[in-house]
Amino acid sequence: MHLEFSNEESLRYSRHFVLPEVGLEGQRRLKAAKVVLVGAGGLGSPTALYLAASGVGRIGLVDFDKVDLTNLHRQIIHGTSDVGRSKLDSAEDSIRAVNPHVDVVKHETRLTSENALQILADYDYVVDGADNFPTRYLVNDACVLLGKRNMYGSIFRFDGQATVFCAPDGPCYRCLYPEPPPPGTVPSCAEGGVLGVLPGLVGLIQATETVKAILGVGDSLVGRLLMVDALGMRFREIRIRKDPDCPICGERRTITGLIDYESFCGLAPISEAPSLREIEAAELREMLLAQAAFTLLDVREPDEFAATRIPGSVLIPLGELPDRIGEVDSSLPVVVHCHSGMRSEKACAVLEELGFSRVTNLKGGIVEWLKLGV
Repeated sequence: MHLEFSNEESLRYSRHFVLPEVGLEGQRRLKAAKVVLVGAGGLGSPTALYLAASGVGRIGLVDFDKVDLTNLHRQIIHGTSDVGRSKLDSAEDSIRAVNPHVDVVKHETRLTSENALQILADYDYVVDGADNFPTRYLVNDACVLLGKRNMYGSIFRFDGQATVFCAPDGPCYRCLYPEPPPPGTVPSCAEGGVLGVLPGLVGLIQATETVKAILGVGDSLVGRLLMVDALGMRFREIRIRKDPDCPICGERRTITGLIDYESFCGLAPISEAPSLREIEAAELREMLLAQAAFTLLDVREPDEFAATRIPGSVLIPLGELPDRIGEVDSSLPVVVHCHSGMRSEKACAVLEELGFSRVTNLKGGIVEWLKLGV
Protein backbone atom coordinates (compact mmCIF):
# COMPACT_ATOMS: atom_id res chain seq x y z
CA MET A 1 0.00 0.00 0.00
CA HIS A 2 1.64 3.24 -1.14
CA LEU A 3 -0.90 5.97 -0.39
CA GLU A 4 0.82 9.24 0.31
CA PHE A 5 -0.28 12.14 2.50
CA SER A 6 0.01 15.86 1.89
CA ASN A 7 1.55 18.13 4.52
CA GLU A 8 -1.98 19.15 5.56
CA GLU A 9 -3.04 15.53 5.94
CA SER A 10 0.11 14.72 7.89
CA LEU A 11 -0.77 17.43 10.38
CA ARG A 12 -4.44 16.37 10.45
CA TYR A 13 -3.60 12.76 11.34
CA SER A 14 -0.49 13.48 13.45
CA ARG A 15 -2.07 12.11 16.64
CA HIS A 16 -2.77 8.87 14.78
CA PHE A 17 0.77 8.65 13.45
CA VAL A 18 2.23 8.60 16.96
CA LEU A 19 0.06 5.64 17.96
CA PRO A 20 2.01 2.41 17.31
CA GLU A 21 -1.30 0.61 16.65
CA VAL A 22 -2.09 3.06 13.83
CA GLY A 23 1.01 4.83 12.51
CA LEU A 24 1.59 5.55 8.84
CA GLU A 25 0.53 2.11 7.65
CA GLY A 26 -2.68 2.19 9.67
CA GLN A 27 -3.59 5.63 8.36
CA ARG A 28 -3.02 4.33 4.84
CA ARG A 29 -5.45 1.52 5.61
CA LEU A 30 -8.03 4.04 6.74
CA LYS A 31 -7.51 6.16 3.63
CA ALA A 32 -7.94 3.11 1.40
CA ALA A 33 -11.04 1.87 3.23
CA LYS A 34 -14.57 2.08 1.84
CA VAL A 35 -17.44 2.12 4.34
CA VAL A 36 -21.16 2.42 3.58
CA LEU A 37 -23.72 3.66 6.11
CA VAL A 38 -27.31 2.52 5.79
CA GLY A 39 -29.12 5.57 7.11
CA ALA A 40 -28.00 9.17 7.57
CA GLY A 41 -30.03 9.68 10.75
CA GLY A 42 -29.45 9.22 14.45
CA LEU A 43 -26.86 6.43 14.31
CA GLY A 44 -25.44 7.44 10.96
CA SER A 45 -24.71 11.00 12.12
CA PRO A 46 -21.96 10.39 14.72
CA THR A 47 -20.65 7.37 12.82
CA ALA A 48 -20.19 9.30 9.59
CA LEU A 49 -18.58 12.30 11.27
CA TYR A 50 -16.05 10.25 13.23
CA LEU A 51 -15.21 7.96 10.33
CA ALA A 52 -14.56 11.07 8.26
CA ALA A 53 -12.46 12.65 11.01
CA SER A 54 -10.49 9.41 11.33
CA GLY A 55 -9.56 9.57 7.65
CA VAL A 56 -11.69 6.83 6.09
CA GLY A 57 -11.19 7.45 2.38
CA ARG A 58 -14.63 6.68 1.00
CA ILE A 59 -17.94 6.92 2.84
CA GLY A 60 -21.13 5.81 1.14
CA LEU A 61 -24.50 7.01 2.42
CA VAL A 62 -27.81 5.28 1.72
CA ASP A 63 -30.92 7.32 2.53
CA PHE A 64 -33.92 8.76 0.73
CA ASP A 65 -35.41 11.07 3.34
CA LYS A 66 -35.40 14.82 3.88
CA VAL A 67 -34.32 16.61 7.04
CA ASP A 68 -37.23 17.28 9.39
CA LEU A 69 -37.27 19.51 12.46
CA THR A 70 -38.06 16.46 14.60
CA ASN A 71 -34.73 14.91 13.55
CA LEU A 72 -32.53 17.59 15.01
CA HIS A 73 -32.50 16.60 18.68
CA ARG A 74 -30.48 13.51 17.80
CA GLN A 75 -29.27 13.67 14.16
CA ILE A 76 -26.28 15.94 14.70
CA ILE A 77 -25.01 15.76 11.14
CA HIS A 78 -27.90 18.06 10.17
CA GLY A 79 -28.67 21.62 11.32
CA THR A 80 -31.65 23.90 11.49
CA SER A 81 -30.83 25.46 8.13
CA ASP A 82 -30.95 21.97 6.56
CA VAL A 83 -34.64 21.37 7.32
CA GLY A 84 -36.33 20.38 4.07
CA ARG A 85 -33.06 19.43 2.35
CA SER A 86 -32.06 15.97 1.26
CA LYS A 87 -30.40 14.19 4.17
CA LEU A 88 -27.65 13.04 1.85
CA ASP A 89 -26.85 16.56 0.67
CA SER A 90 -26.85 17.84 4.25
CA ALA A 91 -24.69 14.94 5.46
CA GLU A 92 -22.23 15.40 2.59
CA ASP A 93 -21.74 19.06 3.49
CA SER A 94 -21.10 18.19 7.15
CA ILE A 95 -18.66 15.41 6.29
CA ARG A 96 -16.70 17.63 3.90
CA ALA A 97 -16.61 20.36 6.56
CA VAL A 98 -14.96 17.86 8.91
CA ASN A 99 -12.59 16.38 6.32
CA PRO A 100 -12.44 17.54 2.69
CA HIS A 101 -10.23 14.56 1.79
CA VAL A 102 -13.12 12.09 2.14
CA ASP A 103 -14.84 10.83 -0.99
CA VAL A 104 -18.60 10.89 -0.24
CA VAL A 105 -20.80 8.66 -2.39
CA LYS A 106 -24.52 9.30 -2.16
CA HIS A 107 -27.11 6.59 -2.81
CA GLU A 108 -30.38 8.51 -2.61
CA THR A 109 -32.70 5.53 -2.60
CA ARG A 110 -34.47 3.10 -0.30
CA LEU A 111 -32.36 -0.01 0.22
CA THR A 112 -34.32 -2.92 -1.27
CA SER A 113 -33.85 -6.54 -2.24
CA GLU A 114 -33.39 -5.33 -5.81
CA ASN A 115 -30.50 -2.94 -5.18
CA ALA A 116 -28.85 -3.98 -1.89
CA LEU A 117 -26.28 -6.41 -3.29
CA GLN A 118 -25.23 -3.98 -5.99
CA ILE A 119 -24.86 -1.02 -3.61
CA LEU A 120 -23.16 -2.80 -0.71
CA ALA A 121 -20.78 -4.81 -2.91
CA ASP A 122 -18.63 -1.75 -3.59
CA TYR A 123 -17.67 -1.31 0.09
CA ASP A 124 -15.46 -3.08 2.60
CA TYR A 125 -17.69 -2.60 5.65
CA VAL A 126 -21.38 -1.93 6.22
CA VAL A 127 -22.71 0.16 9.11
CA ASP A 128 -26.35 -0.62 9.88
CA GLY A 129 -28.15 2.46 11.16
CA ALA A 130 -31.62 1.31 10.09
CA ASP A 131 -34.67 2.06 12.23
CA ASN A 132 -36.92 -0.80 11.08
CA PHE A 133 -36.86 -4.58 11.08
CA PRO A 134 -37.22 -5.24 7.32
CA THR A 135 -34.11 -3.20 6.58
CA ARG A 136 -32.13 -4.83 9.40
CA TYR A 137 -32.85 -8.30 8.03
CA LEU A 138 -32.11 -7.09 4.51
CA VAL A 139 -28.74 -5.60 5.51
CA ASN A 140 -27.86 -8.75 7.43
CA ASP A 141 -28.68 -11.13 4.61
CA ALA A 142 -26.89 -8.99 2.04
CA CYS A 143 -23.78 -8.86 4.25
CA VAL A 144 -23.78 -12.64 4.66
CA LEU A 145 -24.14 -13.18 0.91
CA LEU A 146 -21.42 -10.65 0.13
CA GLY A 147 -19.06 -11.63 2.95
CA LYS A 148 -19.12 -8.13 4.51
CA ARG A 149 -18.97 -7.30 8.21
CA ASN A 150 -22.12 -5.64 9.54
CA MET A 151 -21.41 -2.99 12.18
CA TYR A 152 -24.79 -3.16 13.90
CA GLY A 153 -26.49 -0.71 16.22
CA SER A 154 -30.03 -0.03 17.39
CA ILE A 155 -31.68 2.39 19.80
CA PHE A 156 -35.02 2.81 21.57
CA ARG A 157 -36.00 5.25 24.30
CA PHE A 158 -33.04 5.04 26.74
CA ASP A 159 -31.50 1.74 25.61
CA GLY A 160 -29.17 0.73 22.82
CA GLN A 161 -27.39 -2.29 21.38
CA ALA A 162 -24.22 -2.71 19.34
CA THR A 163 -22.24 -5.62 17.94
CA VAL A 164 -20.48 -6.84 14.82
CA PHE A 165 -22.37 -9.37 12.73
CA CYS A 166 -21.39 -11.47 9.73
CA ALA A 167 -17.68 -11.83 10.52
CA PRO A 168 -16.04 -15.13 9.52
CA ASP A 169 -17.18 -17.77 12.02
CA GLY A 170 -19.21 -15.14 13.88
CA PRO A 171 -23.00 -14.90 14.30
CA CYS A 172 -25.32 -12.90 12.09
CA TYR A 173 -28.45 -10.95 13.00
CA ARG A 174 -30.63 -14.00 12.33
CA CYS A 175 -28.58 -16.05 14.80
CA LEU A 176 -29.69 -13.64 17.51
CA TYR A 177 -33.16 -12.83 16.18
CA PRO A 178 -34.36 -15.76 14.02
CA GLU A 179 -37.83 -14.22 13.65
CA PRO A 180 -39.00 -10.61 13.67
CA PRO A 181 -41.39 -9.49 16.41
CA PRO A 182 -45.10 -9.50 15.52
CA PRO A 183 -46.11 -6.27 13.74
CA GLY A 184 -47.07 -3.51 16.15
CA THR A 185 -45.50 -5.08 19.25
CA VAL A 186 -42.32 -2.96 19.15
CA PRO A 187 -43.00 0.78 18.84
CA SER A 188 -40.83 2.83 16.53
CA CYS A 189 -38.77 5.75 17.84
CA ALA A 190 -41.46 8.07 16.47
CA GLU A 191 -44.01 6.30 18.68
CA GLY A 192 -41.92 5.50 21.75
CA GLY A 193 -39.36 8.30 21.61
CA VAL A 194 -35.59 8.24 22.00
CA LEU A 195 -33.18 10.17 24.23
CA GLY A 196 -31.37 12.58 21.93
CA VAL A 197 -27.85 11.74 23.11
CA LEU A 198 -28.30 7.96 22.93
CA PRO A 199 -27.52 7.64 19.18
CA GLY A 200 -24.23 9.37 19.94
CA LEU A 201 -23.25 6.65 22.41
CA VAL A 202 -24.22 3.77 20.13
CA GLY A 203 -23.07 5.38 16.88
CA LEU A 204 -19.61 6.01 18.32
CA ILE A 205 -19.37 2.34 19.27
CA GLN A 206 -20.20 1.46 15.66
CA ALA A 207 -17.57 3.91 14.41
CA THR A 208 -14.99 2.52 16.85
CA GLU A 209 -15.62 -1.07 15.77
CA THR A 210 -15.32 -0.03 12.13
CA VAL A 211 -11.99 1.75 12.64
CA LYS A 212 -10.63 -1.21 14.67
CA ALA A 213 -11.67 -3.63 11.92
CA ILE A 214 -9.94 -1.52 9.27
CA LEU A 215 -6.75 -1.29 11.34
CA GLY A 216 -6.90 -4.94 12.45
CA VAL A 217 -6.38 -4.05 16.10
CA GLY A 218 -8.09 -4.72 19.41
CA ASP A 219 -10.87 -7.10 20.40
CA SER A 220 -13.99 -6.69 18.29
CA LEU A 221 -17.59 -7.11 19.39
CA VAL A 222 -17.95 -10.23 17.24
CA GLY A 223 -19.89 -12.69 19.39
CA ARG A 224 -20.70 -10.05 22.00
CA LEU A 225 -23.85 -7.93 22.13
CA LEU A 226 -23.12 -4.72 24.03
CA MET A 227 -26.21 -3.43 25.84
CA VAL A 228 -26.32 0.29 26.71
CA ASP A 229 -28.53 1.58 29.53
CA ALA A 230 -28.27 5.36 29.26
CA LEU A 231 -30.42 6.10 32.32
CA GLY A 232 -28.33 3.91 34.61
CA MET A 233 -25.18 4.57 32.55
CA ARG A 234 -24.43 0.87 32.59
CA PHE A 235 -22.94 -1.33 29.90
CA ARG A 236 -23.30 -5.09 29.92
CA GLU A 237 -22.52 -7.88 27.48
CA ILE A 238 -24.43 -10.88 26.23
CA ARG A 239 -22.49 -13.64 24.51
CA ILE A 240 -24.00 -14.61 21.16
CA ARG A 241 -22.92 -17.59 19.11
CA LYS A 242 -23.27 -18.61 15.52
CA ASP A 243 -26.37 -20.76 15.11
CA PRO A 244 -25.54 -23.90 13.13
CA ASP A 245 -29.18 -24.04 12.05
CA CYS A 246 -29.32 -20.39 10.94
CA PRO A 247 -31.17 -20.31 7.60
CA ILE A 248 -28.63 -18.00 5.95
CA CYS A 249 -25.25 -18.49 7.66
CA GLY A 250 -25.71 -21.99 9.14
CA GLU A 251 -24.50 -25.34 7.93
CA ARG A 252 -27.71 -26.14 6.05
CA ARG A 253 -28.70 -22.83 4.50
CA THR A 254 -32.20 -22.43 3.16
CA ILE A 255 -31.87 -18.76 2.18
CA THR A 256 -29.58 -18.29 -0.82
CA GLY A 257 -30.79 -14.89 -2.02
CA LEU A 258 -32.58 -11.79 -0.84
CA ILE A 259 -36.29 -12.16 -0.08
CA ASP A 260 -39.37 -9.97 0.44
CA TYR A 261 -38.52 -8.48 3.83
CA GLU A 262 -41.74 -6.54 4.26
CA SER A 263 -43.69 -9.79 4.01
CA PHE A 264 -41.16 -11.63 6.19
CA CYS A 265 -41.75 -9.04 8.93
CA GLY A 266 -45.53 -9.31 8.54
CA LEU A 267 -45.94 -5.96 6.81
CA ALA A 268 -48.13 -5.61 3.75
CA PRO A 269 -46.56 -3.89 0.74
CA ILE A 270 -47.61 -0.26 0.42
CA SER A 271 -49.65 -1.05 -2.67
CA GLU A 272 -51.60 -3.68 -0.73
CA ALA A 273 -52.03 -1.76 2.52
CA PRO A 274 -55.66 -1.14 3.51
CA SER A 275 -56.90 2.33 2.66
CA LEU A 276 -57.22 4.77 5.54
CA ARG A 277 -59.08 8.04 5.41
CA GLU A 278 -56.62 10.81 6.22
CA ILE A 279 -56.79 14.55 6.66
CA GLU A 280 -54.02 17.13 6.30
CA ALA A 281 -53.24 19.50 9.17
CA ALA A 282 -54.38 22.49 7.11
CA GLU A 283 -57.75 20.82 6.51
CA LEU A 284 -58.16 20.21 10.23
CA ARG A 285 -57.42 23.87 10.90
CA GLU A 286 -60.18 24.88 8.48
CA MET A 287 -62.62 22.50 10.19
CA LEU A 288 -61.81 24.03 13.58
CA LEU A 289 -62.13 27.58 12.26
CA ALA A 290 -65.51 26.69 10.73
CA GLN A 291 -66.58 25.18 14.07
CA ALA A 292 -67.58 21.95 12.35
CA ALA A 293 -69.27 19.29 14.49
CA PHE A 294 -66.78 16.46 15.08
CA THR A 295 -64.73 14.85 17.84
CA LEU A 296 -60.99 15.50 17.82
CA LEU A 297 -59.49 12.51 19.63
CA ASP A 298 -55.92 12.61 20.95
CA VAL A 299 -54.56 9.10 21.64
CA ARG A 300 -51.16 10.12 23.04
CA GLU A 301 -50.08 9.82 26.67
CA PRO A 302 -50.96 12.41 29.36
CA ASP A 303 -47.40 13.83 29.53
CA GLU A 304 -47.44 14.45 25.78
CA PHE A 305 -50.87 16.06 26.03
CA ALA A 306 -49.69 18.31 28.85
CA ALA A 307 -46.72 19.50 26.79
CA THR A 308 -48.69 20.51 23.69
CA ARG A 309 -52.18 19.91 22.38
CA ILE A 310 -54.56 20.89 19.62
CA PRO A 311 -57.35 23.13 20.95
CA GLY A 312 -60.58 21.25 21.52
CA SER A 313 -59.00 17.79 21.53
CA VAL A 314 -60.11 15.04 23.89
CA LEU A 315 -57.42 12.83 25.43
CA ILE A 316 -57.93 9.06 25.55
CA PRO A 317 -54.58 7.20 25.36
CA LEU A 318 -54.50 4.40 22.81
CA GLY A 319 -54.12 1.69 25.45
CA GLU A 320 -57.24 2.90 27.25
CA LEU A 321 -59.40 3.38 24.17
CA PRO A 322 -61.24 0.02 24.16
CA ASP A 323 -62.27 0.47 27.81
CA ARG A 324 -63.26 4.13 27.38
CA ILE A 325 -65.01 3.87 24.03
CA GLY A 326 -68.24 5.08 25.62
CA GLU A 327 -66.65 8.52 25.99
CA VAL A 328 -66.50 8.93 22.21
CA ASP A 329 -69.71 10.23 20.61
CA SER A 330 -70.56 7.74 17.85
CA SER A 331 -73.03 10.17 16.25
CA LEU A 332 -70.24 12.55 15.21
CA PRO A 333 -67.31 12.15 12.81
CA VAL A 334 -64.04 11.43 14.64
CA VAL A 335 -60.63 12.82 13.70
CA VAL A 336 -57.87 10.94 15.50
CA HIS A 337 -54.32 12.10 16.05
CA CYS A 338 -51.15 11.22 17.97
CA HIS A 339 -47.56 12.42 17.71
CA SER A 340 -46.75 11.42 14.13
CA GLY A 341 -49.74 9.42 12.92
CA MET A 342 -48.79 5.84 13.80
CA ARG A 343 -50.69 5.28 17.04
CA SER A 344 -53.66 7.11 15.59
CA GLU A 345 -53.74 4.64 12.69
CA LYS A 346 -54.14 1.85 15.22
CA ALA A 347 -56.81 3.86 17.05
CA CYS A 348 -58.74 4.32 13.80
CA ALA A 349 -58.72 0.55 13.31
CA VAL A 350 -60.02 0.05 16.86
CA LEU A 351 -62.83 2.56 16.31
CA GLU A 352 -63.86 1.00 13.02
CA GLU A 353 -63.91 -2.47 14.57
CA LEU A 354 -66.24 -1.09 17.26
CA GLY A 355 -68.69 0.28 14.71
CA PHE A 356 -67.53 3.86 14.10
CA SER A 357 -68.04 4.55 10.40
CA ARG A 358 -66.76 8.14 10.07
CA VAL A 359 -63.18 7.94 11.28
CA THR A 360 -60.29 9.98 9.88
CA ASN A 361 -56.59 10.00 10.76
CA LEU A 362 -54.60 13.24 11.02
CA LYS A 363 -51.71 12.67 8.63
CA GLY A 364 -48.39 13.30 10.36
CA GLY A 365 -50.06 13.86 13.72
CA ILE A 366 -49.40 16.85 15.94
CA VAL A 367 -45.96 17.21 14.33
CA GLU A 368 -47.62 18.44 11.12
CA TRP A 369 -50.06 20.58 13.12
CA LEU A 370 -47.20 22.38 14.87
CA LYS A 371 -45.61 23.16 11.52
CA LEU A 372 -48.63 25.34 10.72
CA GLY A 373 -47.51 27.71 13.47
CA VAL A 374 -51.00 28.04 14.93
